[in-house]
Amino acid sequence: MATKRQELGVFGEQRVVSDCACPRCKRQKTLVRLPPNFKCADVICDFCGFLAQVKAASARSLDRLPKSILGAAWGPQRERMESAIYFSLFIVLATTDRSYAIFYLAADLQEPDMFKPRKPLSETARRAGWQGFVYDMNAVMNRAVRLR
Repeated sequence: MATKRQELGVFGEQRVVSDCACPRCKRQKTLVRLPPNFKCADVICDFCGFLAQVKAASARSLDRLPKSILGAAWGPQRERMESAIYFSLFIVLATTDRSYAIFYLAADLQEPDMFKPRKPLSETARRAGWQGFVYDMNAVMNRAVRLR
């Protein structure tokens, strides 16, 4: 049984796949979802191979990005950043009635400062030692564009 957060994530990925053209090749209906737990990417263009991350967040207002968004695993993200590899980011904001907005932040507009590691989970946690990160959107707020 999926959690509310997982359901929101799937909703966001489905909205990007159905509503967005590929930012690289500009083709419609070529973005497809990757399998769950694929590291650092959620969608791929089945024409040109473009990869992107999708983050979905609950919001009261669809007009403005939140100050921060929960990321995923810090280890893989940090390793990619050390190799200067960044994935573009689709941000889907959804209200309780499932109205939504989609924002896009290109990989080349991202900065290392926007990725903030979280404290590792305690030794008694189910996934002890796992460490996530947060996207600090304050640094790039004016760089994201609203697509829908």
